[in-house]
Amino acid sequence: MSGSSIDGEVWIRLASFVAILLLMLLWEQLDPRRPALPGRAWRRSNNLLLVAVNTLLLKVIMPFGAVALAFYAQQQQWGLLNQIKLPLWLSLLVTIILLDMLIYWQHRLFHLLKPLWRLHQVHHADMDYDTTTGLRFHPIEIILSMVIKFIAIILLGPAAMAVLVFELLLNGSAMFNHGNIRLPAKLDRWLRCVIVTPDMHRVHHSIHRHEADSNYGFALSIWDRLFGSYRHAPQDGQMAMQFGIKYQQNFQQTSGLWALLKMPFTLNPPMKKDDD
Repeated sequence: MSGSSIDGEVWIRLASFVAILLLMLLWEQLDPRRPALPGRAWRRSNNLLLVAVNTLLLKVIMPFGAVALAFYAQQQQWGLLNQIKLPLWLSLLVTIILLDMLIYWQHRLFHLLKPLWRLHQVHHADMDYDTTTGLRFHPIEIILSMVIKFIAIILLGPAAMAVLVFELLLNGSAMFNHGNIRLPAKLDRWLRCVIVTPDMHRVHHSIHRHEADSNYGFALSIWDRLFGSYRHAPQDGQMAMQFGIKYQQNFQQTSGLWALLKMPFTLNPPMKKDDD
């Protein structure tokens, strides 16, 4: 991937984001898995406003992205994969697998450590579940995630093209597996052998904490099975399950943009995890 190609990364990612988002919103409208709760337009609007805030903040704090860093690391011969001559297809495969595993463990860590959970609870406090939920993250969590990704790129040394493909895959997967869309049961069963499906990840947003502490994967479903965090279905069933976090159930209060930004500092999780 050349320097001139890096310049087009922003437009590639933006076009991909808009296309997938519009497709998912249309799919949710035409064939939803569950009826939407009242206030969907308000909730979606604030989730998308949070995306805009995160994007602008990242551009100010980190004007160069993961792909640009990978290209620079390649020039400097940093990282493991820059010391090993692999075909592009194999480098791409290794990059996707390792970075996806990193995202899995990062996600588990944000559930395990209380200071990180205070940030991540913004994502879980959503009282409904649709493709915009997959975009709802606190800016500080986004920045920490980017720092972790940057460290991984420096140590791994993946090709810039591989990082771009992974970024597109990760963003697309987040919107897909948070989608309020209906998949035939047989198709879902086959798909989740490889990738995270909406029915699989929806369990992770259950109001019951022992269910929320499962199904951490974003793209590949293997990590939950391999590391013992897989849960097939919610105890209350896909149609009856409730979303959010038990110690905060005020939908209107937490759905506003300012409330979402303040939540890690104003909503203190209990020391003991609430469960049932």
